[in-house]
Amino acid sequence: FDVLRPQDRVAVKPHASPVLHAILYLLGRQRREKLERFRALGGAQSYPSRTKDTEDVDFSTGSVGLGVAATLFASLVQDYVREHGFVEADEPPGRMVALLGDAELDEGNVFEAMLEGWKHGVRNLWWIIDYNRQSLDAVVTDRLFGRFDDIFRTTGFEVVTLKYGKRLLEAFARPGGDALRRWIDDCPNSLYSALTYKGGAAWRERLARDIGDVRGVRAILDDHDDASLHALMTNLAGHDMESVLEAFRAAESDDRPRCFIAYTIKGFGLPFAGHKDNHAGLMNDEQMAAFRRAMGVPEGEEWDPFAGLALPRARIEAFLSRVPFRGRERRVHVAPPVPVPARLGLAAAVEMSTQEGFGRLLYTLGREGGPLADRVVTVSPDVTASTNLGGWVNQRGIFDRQERRDVFRDLQLPSPLRWEASRQGQHFELGIAEHNLFLMLAALGLSAPLFGVRLLPVGTLYDPFIMRGLDALNYACYQDARFMLVATPSGVTLAPEGGAHQSIGTPLIGMAIDHLAYFEPAYVDELAAIMRWGFEYMQREDGGSVYLRLSTRAIPQPARTLDEAQVADILAGGYWRRPPGPGAEIAVVYAGAVAPEAEAALDALLEDLPGAGLLAVTSPDRLHAGWIAACADRASGRQGSPSHVERLLAALPADAALVTVLDGHPATLSWLGAVAGHPIVPLGVSRFGQSGDIPDLYRLNRIDTDAILDAAAAALLARERR
Repeated sequence: FDVLRPQDRVAVKPHASPVLHAILYLLGRQRREKLERFRALGGAQSYPSRTKDTEDVDFSTGSVGLGVAATLFASLVQDYVREHGFVEADEPPGRMVALLGDAELDEGNVFEAMLEGWKHGVRNLWWIIDYNRQSLDAVVTDRLFGRFDDIFRTTGFEVVTLKYGKRLLEAFARPGGDALRRWIDDCPNSLYSALTYKGGAAWRERLARDIGDVRGVRAILDDHDDASLHALMTNLAGHDMESVLEAFRAAESDDRPRCFIAYTIKGFGLPFAGHKDNHAGLMNDEQMAAFRRAMGVPEGEEWDPFAGLALPRARIEAFLSRVPFRGRERRVHVAPPVPVPARLGLAAAVEMSTQEGFGRLLYTLGREGGPLADRVVTVSPDVTASTNLGGWVNQRGIFDRQERRDVFRDLQLPSPLRWEASRQGQHFELGIAEHNLFLMLAALGLSAPLFGVRLLPVGTLYDPFIMRGLDALNYACYQDARFMLVATPSGVTLAPEGGAHQSIGTPLIGMAIDHLAYFEPAYVDELAAIMRWGFEYMQREDGGSVYLRLSTRAIPQPARTLDEAQVADILAGGYWRRPPGPGAEIAVVYAGAVAPEAEAALDALLEDLPGAGLLAVTSPDRLHAGWIAACADRASGRQGSPSHVERLLAALPADAALVTVLDGHPATLSWLGAVAGHPIVPLGVSRFGQSGDIPDLYRLNRIDTDAILDAAAAALLARERR
């Protein structure tokens, strides 16, 4: 109501959601019926949500620590759009503000983000810690007491500690006040919390016993009855609005990142304040009635915006009309779309991997320029070169507010990478922390609603390490951030790398996460069509983000020019690479890098089964989503057209068998047997990887040509038995 401006963005502490909704209600940006249905279907959300609450929710919160870190990356994105001249120079920058609990600082992703922010010179960032020294289960250990300020200063924050309210400061100025202050400073968290719960008499007994013989202390105690002594001893600065506002106003002078450590009491003013078990504490009916009376709210007027306030209604309404935060009718921007060319140009080699194709597509885009190239921003967690982003970076440079030349280039040392940074660069180089990658993609992907500038972020990482940042990826999609995630290399096809570098379950992740369209193309022309569609899909109102699971395996590329119908099938999730003949008894279905094995198996099958078909699946996710939607329509009595996968499988007789294969978990495609009741044998990888070459690993995991033929024989035998 005093410090925030319309351009400021706030990540609200999850448990402060009711306060946020109440504030928006007072400002006319939340409806009463939403409040009355808080936590119920169709009501205000239990945790603030960008997509399910009002438009004034800047960042979804609820997954601990992620909303905090998101504000840091949003600040970096704000610098990016301003340095690139995408916003008016006279438009003041906003502060990215996070309210967090001290227990949230147990989350490692917060500290990972702090290091990244320090490296990039983050600014216009305020983190306000509700320092009540309690976690969900208990009181925070004293070993953390007083350490947070050191940690924040180390990573470039200016720390503002708000510990004592004005009443306590006045008491400290009296004789005996120094002893009282030392006692509070030395008091263990658990004891302070327990005395807070017990109240004034307990404070009096303990203080008299510990420091009652110090001159002046008895006078302080005698000047307070139990109620006022309790009020004095719990007069922490986080509850003293005068102290809080003084600190905020003093911090408006520059753009340095700031951490406000605001000492508070959990459950302040409620019957269970200070109790170690109060996280899930609820007042009973009698306590609630007493609280309502203490707040001056008449029974039956609980939803009146100004109930319990002594000032005249007209004066309050006049004040609210002048609140700086209300300075704009809409705080959510609508950015115009970035035009996407009809095709992404690339002349594929005779043999090429999809990872190499991705790199060449971006390189060509960067070299040719245009509106799309200017709005693409790439991000990588220290794997820029090994995910084939080098050509793009050579063309477009690294973003940094500080100019940095490539020392190796200046010293004429040979290197394929041109590692220069400037304010006009279009690549963010991050450290190896996948949470940071996904939080940066989230912030870049929200640039349109947050800052009015549409960016098209492309992030790369090794496919197996999606799981290291999975919480942040899920969080980014939950916010409806728009980005393209390029995960490569994938699967056991990575071969000698072995072990944890060989992904298994990532296709299932791609299928399971909402607002994320997963593709796994085998060929580069498919990839080009998917990427072009992806840049449009990221901008559609009903769109989302895109996940490309790519491979380092170079395979022969088909000599073809895709027509519109073929492109449409690729984007819908699959097409017949070799259509089945009349009376076909079997079809091989593949996705991704195992295309050569699937094709070789089909060639062998055609010798005895001339009608066998080969189905290329470019997106198990899109096929599955279309089928589920069609099933839901039919269950609701709506008779729409068949889904794409139903149309594809209609080319097969009802008793034809399917063999599915991919370098990933077999469940990715095993559901295809349920679409039309075809018997199916699914092949894939379901064990942790190990080192080896591709033929050995494919044979070991039974995704090679011989395994496909064995599965076909088993499927045909089962078909005959039916």
